[in-house]
Amino acid sequence: MGRNVAIGIQNFSELIEKNYFYVDKTAFIKEWWDSGDSVTLITRPRRFGKTLNMSMVEQFFSLEYAGRGDLFEGLFIWEDEEYRKIQGTYPVISLSFADVKSKSMTEARKTICKIIKLLYDKYDFLLSSNVLSESEKQDFKAVTVDMDDSTAAFSLKALSSYLYRYYGKKVIILLDEYDTPMQEAYVDGFWDDLVGFTRSLFNSTFKTNPYLDRAIMAGITRVSKESIFSDLNNLEVVTTTSDKYAISFGFTEDEVFAALEECNLPGEKEEVKHWYDGFIFGTHRDIYNPWSILNFVDKGVYGTYWANTSANSLVGKLLREGDQRIKEQFETLLDGGVIESPIDEQIVYNQLRGSERAIWSLLLASGYLKVLSYESIVEVPQGTDPKYTLALTNLEVRMMFRNMIHDWFMEAEGDYNGFIKALLLGDLKAMNAYMNRVALNVFSYFDTGKRPSGAEPERFYHGFVLGLIVDLQGKYLITSNRESGFGRYDVVLEPRNPAQDDALILEFKVHEPEDEATLKDTVAAALTQIKEKQYAAALLTKGIPEEHIRKYGFAFEGKKVLIG
Repeated sequence: MGRNVAIGIQNFSELIEKNYFYVDKTAFIKEWWDSGDSVTLITRPRRFGKTLNMSMVEQFFSLEYAGRGDLFEGLFIWEDEEYRKIQGTYPVISLSFADVKSKSMTEARKTICKIIKLLYDKYDFLLSSNVLSESEKQDFKAVTVDMDDSTAAFSLKALSSYLYRYYGKKVIILLDEYDTPMQEAYVDGFWDDLVGFTRSLFNSTFKTNPYLDRAIMAGITRVSKESIFSDLNNLEVVTTTSDKYAISFGFTEDEVFAALEECNLPGEKEEVKHWYDGFIFGTHRDIYNPWSILNFVDKGVYGTYWANTSANSLVGKLLREGDQRIKEQFETLLDGGVIESPIDEQIVYNQLRGSERAIWSLLLASGYLKVLSYESIVEVPQGTDPKYTLALTNLEVRMMFRNMIHDWFMEAEGDYNGFIKALLLGDLKAMNAYMNRVALNVFSYFDTGKRPSGAEPERFYHGFVLGLIVDLQGKYLITSNRESGFGRYDVVLEPRNPAQDDALILEFKVHEPEDEATLKDTVAAALTQIKEKQYAAALLTKGIPEEHIRKYGFAFEGKKVLIG
C-alpha cells in the first residue's frame, strides 16, 4: 500500500515524520553545498517544490535541528558520512515574501518589515546575552513594523552579525519567493517605489554582509540586475534554461511513473504524460509539476490543478492588454502551434507593457511556455539575438488559458454566449444587440488604462477573437490576419464540416469621421474591402461555394458596435 499523499504541506519535517508521500530531493543539498557559490538565485515556476526544498535545506543545516539526523535517514544525503557531520551545525536565517501581496507601497513595505520583525522576535534571546552592546540592543529594539528605511535595509545584515558572534559561525540565509512583492507592485502600479527599498535591503544582506556564509534566493522570475541586483556581482543565477539543479525541482518521468505504481495507477502513465508532461529545464526534458501529480494520484481525476492555484493576474493582464501581434501569436499557441521570439531571462518589469520579448520571457519563466529549440549565438548575424521556438507546455496549461479567456467575458457571459449563438444562426439583429452589450460591459477591460475607455478597440476585438477560438475551435478552424486574395483579412472561420456549416469572414473597422459619415458607412467600407481584396479566395480554393461564405463588417465607435 502506498504512502498517503498530503496536499499542500511544505514543511519537510512534517512530511518525513508522518511518512507522507515524498520524492527524495536531498541530492540538491550536496550539489548546492559542493558548488561553493556565495549567493544562489534559483527560478522555477510556482508549485515546483521551491518552498519544500528551502525547508529541507533549513532543517538540514540549522542549529535548531541539531541532532535531527533521523529526518534524513534513508535519504540520499545521509549516505555521505561527511554530510552527516555538518547536519544541524549552522545558524540559519529563513524568511519568505510569499505573503507580500499588498496593493500599495505602504502596505507592502509594512508587510516586509513585519516579516523581519518576526525574525527578530524569534532571536530575542540575544538581548539577554552578552553578545550585544547597549547601543546594539537599542538597534535591535528599533526593528519594528514602522522602522525607517535605513534600519530596514541593514536589519538582516545586523542580525547576521549578532548570530555570528553568538554561535561563532557565519550564517546561511534563505529567502523564498523573493519576487512576489515585485510582481504585485507591477500589477498595482508601485514598482518604482518598491525597487529602491528592496535594492537597499538585498545589497546589505547579500553583497556587503561579511557574516554571510552562503545564501539561496528562490522565486519565479529573474528580476533584472539593473532593477534590484545592480550591486550583486556575486550572484549565481540558475534559471529554467540552466542544467544546474535541473532535476532538483519538479518530478522526473521516472519519479512520476514510480508514484503511479505506488498509488496503484500504473495504467494511467500515458494519459498523465499527455496532461502534465512538457516542462524542460536546461537539457532535461520530461519534467512534471509536482502539484498536479500529487493531486492526480490523490484524487485519481484529471484536472487543471497547477494552472488554477493562483489568479495569474500578471499573465492575464499582459495578454489582455497586449497589442494585435501579441494576441495573434497567442492564437497560434492556443491552436497548438509554435512561435519564435528572442528571450531575455532578466525580467524588466517596467518594460513588460507591449514588449513581445518580455511577455514571452515571463511566460517561459512562469512555466506556461516551453523551449522546443533555439538558435545558437554563432548561428545568427552579429548584432541580433538568437530566437527560441516556443509552445504551450502541455494540455493542462492550454486548458488554463482557455478558462482565463472565458473569464475575460465573465461580466457579459450571457450576452457573449448569445452573440455566439446568433453568429452561428446568422441572426444579424441579435448579433448587434448582444455585441453592443458585450462591448459596453468589457470594452474597457481590454484597455491599457492610459487612455479613456474605448480608445483602443483593436485590443478589444483581438481579445474577442481569442474568445471565438476558445468557444468555436471544435466547429471551425479560426485564423486571423492572414493573406488571402489581395490583402490580409481580419478573421476567417473555416468550417471543419463544410457540408453542415457556413464559412464566416469578419472584418473589423474603426469609424473614422473624416472618411465615413456614419457607422453604416464604416460597415459598408468593411464589406467592400472583403469583396475588393477577395478575402474569400482561400475558402473558394478549398471548395467552399460562394453561397456558403457569410461576410460581416464590424464597425466600432467607442463602445458602440454596428454589424452588417
